[in-house]
Amino acid sequence: MSRVCELTGKKAMVGNNVSHALNRTKRKFNANLIKKRFYIPEDDKWITLKISTSALKTINKIGIHAAIKEAKSKGFLK
Repeated sequence: MSRVCELTGKKAMVGNNVSHALNRTKRKFNANLIKKRFYIPEDDKWITLKISTSALKTINKIGIHAAIKEAKSKGFLK
């Protein structure tokens, strides 16, 4: 699997390491992803998602059902 959040679409960014002498070399900023199981009572089933930690905070706030509905409307989840 790629390093992309399944709910928000967050993925790695590219930037520079900058040394004290201001030498610049390319680096990658990966998204903070976790693999988490969720129970959906409406469908009476468990699903496993690879999500960012900020998406987990959103799920805790609005609920898994609303978060999945929002992700589908944005086209991140099929």
